[in-house]
Amino acid sequence: MDRSLVDRIVREVIAQRLGPPVSSQMCRDGVCTDGLCVIHNADGVRCIVEQGAARITSGKGIDQAGGVDPGLARMIDHTMLKAEATPKEIEQLCAEALKYRFASVCINGSHVPLCARLLKGSPVKVCTVIGFPLGAAASAAKAAETELAIREGAQEVDMVINVGMLKAGEYQYVEKDISGVVGVAHRHKVLAKVILETGLLSDEEKVKACVLARRAGADFVKTSTGFGKGGATAGDIALMRRVVGSAMGVKASGGVRSRQDALTMVASGADRIGASASVKIIGGESGEPARTY
Repeated sequence: MDRSLVDRIVREVIAQRLGPPVSSQMCRDGVCTDGLCVIHNADGVRCIVEQGAARITSGKGIDQAGGVDPGLARMIDHTMLKAEATPKEIEQLCAEALKYRFASVCINGSHVPLCARLLKGSPVKVCTVIGFPLGAAASAAKAAETELAIREGAQEVDMVINVGMLKAGEYQYVEKDISGVVGVAHRHKVLAKVILETGLLSDEEKVKACVLARRAGADFVKTSTGFGKGGATAGDIALMRRVVGSAMGVKASGGVRSRQDALTMVASGADRIGASASVKIIGGESGEPARTY
């Protein structure tokens, strides 16, 4: 891709961006530091849904929430990406997704066959991650991983960009890396999302990543893996939406901090909301916390 074109787009977008970024902290391992995450701020979650969000991410243990709003449940990506996840935990994740009719389960590739078998014939989709969480695998390996995941039952894929190549200005490499995964996904009519890992990028680099993802034909851009620094901010969502326009979806992944932040994030252009937290999406009742990752 022509570097001068990218630089021009960056200058135009940065000059017009809406307001400063909002700082973000994430709940980890079920521990909330401010009581304003997606788990402990049910009003904020409902506000996001009322404003038009399509997806919200949750983790295993939702049974302990004391009941789930059926309307909200259909917008939840039920997630477990921690390295130590066992088949038994994945089975519980799928059972909860079926019980509450969540939109999808999002899991690592080794668990795709199990989830595909358990969810066969149901409306719950199987989503997996590609090149996760670093994005530094060879492009051919990412494409092959995508092909295998889809063959084994994946219906959505979330790939991580090669952050180092982006920072080095290797735009052709990054675009080809994304298009390799997108091409495989679209050939099988599977949704492809691109994780930018915004906590590692400058504003200019976020713009460049969005431009490259759009040129590569991806369906969504997404803020973060949940394993890197920080998470979604309203400022980042506004910036990403301004770059991709209405041609792509934008997913905020990393946590909802307050009702106002939720309103700002959706108003800034998020189509889906993800949060690195688990257990109590609705109701706020006590229960043993479980880890999303």
